[in-house]
Amino acid sequence: MEVGGISFRLAAYAVCVEDGRVLLARHVPPEGGSAWTLPGGRVEHGEDPFDAVIREVAEETGCDAVAERLLGVDSRVIPAAEARAGVEHHNVGVFYRVRITGGRLRPEPGGEIAESVWTPVADVVGLRRSSLVDVGLALALTVPPTGHVAPVPVGGLVQH
Repeated sequence: MEVGGISFRLAAYAVCVEDGRVLLARHVPPEGGSAWTLPGGRVEHGEDPFDAVIREVAEETGCDAVAERLLGVDSRVIPAAEARAGVEHHNVGVFYRVRITGGRLRPEPGGEIAESVWTPVADVVGLRRSSLVDVGLALALTVPPTGHVAPVPVGGLVQH
């Protein structure tokens, strides 16, 4: 949603960690390039973030899932100079620990997710990725009682 030169988005993200691996999705936007991210996305008007994360996992990966636990919330402002739309963007992400219960990984039909793969957590540091991946893993691995982790610095392989 954009209003008066700023944009805001409420999103829900799935952190699926199993056997030392995390489920990542490769996002390929229409303008080109690609980066790894967590399955998830925009919470639609009137939708509960709890329901949105399950819907997004199904849409983007082809898998059925259950949300097991709220991990936390990340709120970040991306300056206009760094935002895709060229206006300041405020993203509030709700992160859930999610378990895959069925289905088969596949690309998102007609969407921007080219593939989803189980990736060893230790290999994530070498990937071009969204800062959301680092936030989600920090929440999943430390489970802070406040549901909040320090901001993730952006640069190098880590993008907004």
